[in-house]
Amino acid sequence: MEKDIKTGSIEMTAAMLISGTIGWFVLASGQPVIDVVLWRCLFGALTLIAICASLGHFRAGILTWRLFALAVLGGVAIVVNWLLLFAAYSRASISIATMVYNTQPFMLLAIGALFFKEKITMTKLFWLGIAFAGMIAIVEAKPAGGFTGGDYLMGIALALGAAFFYALAALVAKRLKGTPPHLIALIQVITGLLMLAPFAGASGLPTQASQWALLVTMGAVHTGLMYVLLYGAIQKLPTHLTGALSFIYPVAALAVDRIAFGHQLQPAQLLGSAAILIAAAGMTFGWTLPRPAGHQTDEAVQRRNA
Repeated sequence: MEKDIKTGSIEMTAAMLISGTIGWFVLASGQPVIDVVLWRCLFGALTLIAICASLGHFRAGILTWRLFALAVLGGVAIVVNWLLLFAAYSRASISIATMVYNTQPFMLLAIGALFFKEKITMTKLFWLGIAFAGMIAIVEAKPAGGFTGGDYLMGIALALGAAFFYALAALVAKRLKGTPPHLIALIQVITGLLMLAPFAGASGLPTQASQWALLVTMGAVHTGLMYVLLYGAIQKLPTHLTGALSFIYPVAALAVDRIAFGHQLQPAQLLGSAAILIAAAGMTFGWTLPRPAGHQTDEAVQRRNA
């Protein structure tokens, strides 16, 4: 058990560090966003085909038509998520786009309340309020590093849209429990290929070897290898540790943006980013607020009335 936790922690840390560097690869490739996502899907598919074949995921009966349709639906959501997030990087910076993208838990909360009648407790509303205050601080902050006001706001909107579609993909993934995750990922990237092929390539093929190297890496490493590490870690780690290590991703993205592009957050942006991360952590780990003596929590009232 202890060995599994150690191995899983290493795998999760590596997966989050890889995820945190993808913004640099996107911008350094110099390619249109739609082309970047297309090549990521292509090279990711080639990598995942090899992985799935080696794990025996192509045997008959492993996937029903219903599960296949759900995986395709999740693929549409995850590819739109990539398109929006990658487009946000050049408009609001990798740092800001990543911080805004970390509002995903609250997108899930909203979708659950609207479509699945899930109850929103006062504690969840508190964390939502903290995240919203952080968002306002980021929006109101003066853009730095050459980002203009209109583009900056568009970047924030794109990152919010990316978080929404990621939440949709996460909801679909819950319905696919028990299905080999690498097979789901393969279906998703092939779905992306079919979606984007008619629209990509308007600017022609990359002309430099370095561009090809970046695109291949995004497919093979940021998609294929990252999925292997991430799902390997999830299988070995308790939920709270998986959640804790997932916060390495935004920290890595901040570091990459600072080192590679020299982007430094303004004080209000730092404050807003910290508020979003703290609120996301509160939601992830179920932190509750101090209660006066004798006061029952929302959860306790629910249990009493059940």
